[in-house]
Parts: sequence; C-alpha cells; structure tokens
Amino acid sequence: MGLFEKLLAGIQYLLPHHLLTSLVHAFMRIRLRPVKNTQIAIVGGLAGVDWSEAKSQDYADYSCFNDFFTRELADGAREIDSEPGSFVSPSDGRISQCGRITNNLIPQAKGHHYSIRSLLANDPSSSEFMNGFFHTIYLSPRDYHRVHMPAAGHLQRMIHVPGRLFSVAPYTVRQVPGLFARNERVVSIFETTHGPMALVLVGAMLVSSMDTVWSGTVTPPRGKRVAVGDWSRRDIRLEKGDEMGRFNMGSTVILLWPPGAVSSLEELEADDIVLMGQRLGRLR
Repeated sequence: MGLFEKLLAGIQYLLPHHLLTSLVHAFMRIRLRPVKNTQIAIVGGLAGVDWSEAKSQDYADYSCFNDFFTRELADGAREIDSEPGSFVSPSDGRISQCGRITNNLIPQAKGHHYSIRSLLANDPSSSEFMNGFFHTIYLSPRDYHRVHMPAAGHLQRMIHVPGRLFSVAPYTVRQVPGLFARNERVVSIFETTHGPMALVLVGAMLVSSMDTVWSGTVTPPRGKRVAVGDWSRRDIRLEKGDEMGRFNMGSTVILLWPPGAVSSLEELEADDIVLMGQRLGRLR
C-alpha cells in the first residue's frame, strides 16, 4: 500500500494541475440540461449524496453541476451548537488531524508537518497561533460544500495564496510533504472576542475555485503573487454558523486558534466524521 501510494502521489508532481482544474471548472458549468442532469445523477449516485438533506431535490433547480455541488441544505438539516462559548465545525467532513500546534508546526500526517507562517503566507498574525489549536477537515465529494463560521468574528484580512493543486485525498496527504502550505488557498483572518481566528480554504486538483460571501469568487482567475486584502474597515461581521464561503468542488478547511483562546476540545481523532455546526470545543 505504501509503495502504491507513493507512486500515485509521485505521478501528481508531473501533472499540469492548473490546466486540468480549469478544464473541470468549465465542464462543471455546462448548462445544457441533458449534460448537467447526467452529471448530477452519475456523480451524486457514485458519491452517495444524501438528497433528503438538500433544499431542492429537483434537478431543474440546478442550472449546472456546480450549482448542485454547492447546494443549500434543507431547513433543519444541521443544528448549530448553541452553547455559549462553544466553537463549531465550519463544514461537513472527516477530521484529518486536530489538536495542539507544537511551536510553529502543524501536524499534517505521520512524519509530516508544515509551519503556521507558510500556511498563512507570513501574515502578521502567524506568531499568535504558535502553540495554539487546530482542526483540519477533509471534505469528500458527498459532503455539503459550504463553509460556515466556527464562532462570531470581524473580518480583518483575506489572503489569496497561489500554489500547486495536489489532491488532498488522504493518501496524498500522507505522501506529499507540506501539502496544505503548497496548494493554492484562501486565508481569512478574523478578530473574535477570544483573539484572532484563522480559517483557511485549501484548493486541490480539479477543485481550486473558492468563493467568500464578502468578495464572491476569489479564484479563478489565478495570480502568481500573494494578494492581501485589508477588510478591517468594511465592517464584515459574521455570527457563529453564518455562511462565509464555499468550495466549487471539494477540498480541505483548516481552523486555527491561539493558545489562550481555547479552554477544551471535544474528543475527536483522525477519520472521525463531523457535521457543520457540531461543537469542536469551548473558548475561554
């Protein structure tokens, strides 16, 4: 298994990540009814999408496959943990890793770490997360692909970091060093009553199109330089559970807290399934 995983991961170094992703981006936005309905039926069936959770179960309500992929949930499909002082999962998915950050290093998989500074593209807040807490959540094709606020926050900065587009499937995470700090990503830094909070949407092969509710589509188009946007004066304030963005296709979300913000974490480990709104821990 290890050798096969290394082979699959090694092939990805040779692939034209952005070209393949651009082709899929266009294909998933075809609006011809027979094409998009077939895409929805095949992919939804193979992925095991739970249609009962969707706000609409009528193919006609989705103008293209991407509309289906980023579908809204039916009312009551998710509950946002209401305990005062809790913070919640920003998305559906599986825990990839979670727990304490050791100095400046975030665990990726056994034997692999990446630095806070590299993940956040040297944002000034990076040092505040040293020895803090993190959750990395992997979204599979069957999951709900909108991302919500773990806690109430005031947006300070949004950073678009260009990069590669390796798959974020578990086997690649185990084999590609520093994967989450190498892939294209959108970093959002919020100020909360408990200190700064970082929420990172990591792109992946065939996936790198990400939106936020305050700026619309961030990527594509894709630049070659880190782009930092100062949003601190625009008064973008979101409550716990509010939608903050979405993946157009699936990927990974990383949540960071500073060490003094968190009083306790729920008992979770790698591969545990979480739902958006589920309590991940308590804040001080």
